Amino acid sequence: MTIAITAHTPLFGTTAQTCPEDMLQIAQAGYKTVINNRPDFEGGADQPTSEDIAQAATAAGLNFIALPFSPSQVTPSLVEEFAKAVGDAPKPILAFCRTGTRSTNIFQAAVAMGLLNPNDLSFVSDSNHSVTDDTAEKKTPELGQGKQNLHRHHDVLIIGGGSGGIALAASLLKRQPDLDVAIVEPAEHHFYQPAWTLVGAGEYDVKKTKRQMHAVIPAKAKWIKAAVTRFQPEQNTVICATGEVLTYQQLVVAPGLALLWDSIPGLVETLGKNGVTSNYRADLAPYTWECVQNLQSGVALFTQPMVPIKCAGAPQKALYLSADHWQKNNRLNRMHIEFHNAGGALFSVADFIPNLTKQMQAYNAQVNLGSNLVAVDGAAKKAWFERKNADGQIERIEKSFDMLHVVPPQKPHAFVKDSPLSNADGWVEVDNATLQHPRFSNVFGLGDAMSAPNSKTTAAIRKQVVVLAENLLALRDNRPLPMAYDGYSACPITVGNGKLILAEFGYNGVLMPTFGNDPTTPHASGWYMKKYLFPRVYWHLMLKGHEILARPKRTK
Repeated sequence: MTIAITAHTPLFGTTAQTCPEDMLQIAQAGYKTVINNRPDFEGGADQPTSEDIAQAATAAGLNFIALPFSPSQVTPSLVEEFAKAVGDAPKPILAFCRTGTRSTNIFQAAVAMGLLNPNDLSFVSDSNHSVTDDTAEKKTPELGQGKQNLHRHHDVLIIGGGSGGIALAASLLKRQPDLDVAIVEPAEHHFYQPAWTLVGAGEYDVKKTKRQMHAVIPAKAKWIKAAVTRFQPEQNTVICATGEVLTYQQLVVAPGLALLWDSIPGLVETLGKNGVTSNYRADLAPYTWECVQNLQSGVALFTQPMVPIKCAGAPQKALYLSADHWQKNNRLNRMHIEFHNAGGALFSVADFIPNLTKQMQAYNAQVNLGSNLVAVDGAAKKAWFERKNADGQIERIEKSFDMLHVVPPQKPHAFVKDSPLSNADGWVEVDNATLQHPRFSNVFGLGDAMSAPNSKTTAAIRKQVVVLAENLLALRDNRPLPMAYDGYSACPITVGNGKLILAEFGYNGVLMPTFGNDPTTPHASGWYMKKYLFPRVYWHLMLKGHEILARPKRTK
């Protein structure tokens, strides 16, 4: 099938959605570069991903550039980014989107703004030219510095484009569509992290956990692609690494946690090889499954650092699913499995410990509490742990391994920890019920980085988003904050393939089951919810602002 190309100049053309099979035809037509302007998953599961098209383009000898955007997200700064990409790329160039229209429009805008020379498509760089968006941006000096930087103001500024930041933006805009909401997030991609446990067990495709940030940010929200370096809440100001100065009426801090891989000597150098792996990274979870499949006998060590961490049940899940595979393949009796937990209990809620202990015993797994991983030598297949002996002295223990699944220590990001917004331990300080900052009333915390003593899971964030959206809008209207977060969290603990304990609980370990079953025992229904239902709820409900079964109680 011949694709329809609109040639705007001898060096630039546009077309509708292309497929990997089209790349050879495009190369044969004389094009040197293909630019994708369409976000992944914009049109459904049948739309080829940018990664698949990129691989086919490379195989056909084409240069490939991914610059996806929604039509509502076009700003002068995006036009400038597009113009620079065109100017730097080998020519002729073919750009595509769903119908070809947005690729045509952004190209014509770049020419009209004088950013592209229409004759040779070179990028016109003018140091005296100031590109400003229609959000009243202007050049202002960074506070305390002499350099010039972009200054933007928004009604609500959300720090972080993870599950909390995206879901909150969607919930706010469903309630108040004309609200000026901006999300500050430097990453290109958004991940559904709860599925990485299943990826590590060969039960889920890792590609399905990843989408481009453009595709998940609500169309009416603005994306500021930058990293935060400093908060100045006294001036309602945020400073970015790009030099941008951002001001706000309300601020929501939801940047997640920093995973400290390099805090364990020798770990970074051996991750992804020598049998050392982790389900806490998308690129490593498939290697977990590779290790589990290939290991015929030997020693398998699984670690957990001190909490709080993202989903404190996940370190155990990796063990249970691995052991279940070995058991079903008649290898479990040739394995020695150890779980090294730096904490003092198998789980934070006592009601779940008896059944989790039974699961460990069923897999002949040795549980070592108070045992913290402190060093790794992957090539030598050795790991070192520290724990207190009977006399209360710290002793260092060497362990040999054939497989090592590591969960890294996790802490608040430095720009949070070192800011006026943090408490003594470095977390964003909040009221445990309203999620409002106690010293800066127009600031809220959300998700893993805040100080509320709840378990840090996606399910917890889903409930927090509703509380925060209602309370933030009430604050804007000078009304009492109407909603209270009860500490709800859920940890779907996969204790084997097809078996799951859906641990649901709130503050102080109070059990809060949604579906009426005994939440402390395994159920097959929970497995199917985790594998099939929860990902759909995440992508199609939570990130779209739909709040089914997510509303906690009101305070007023």
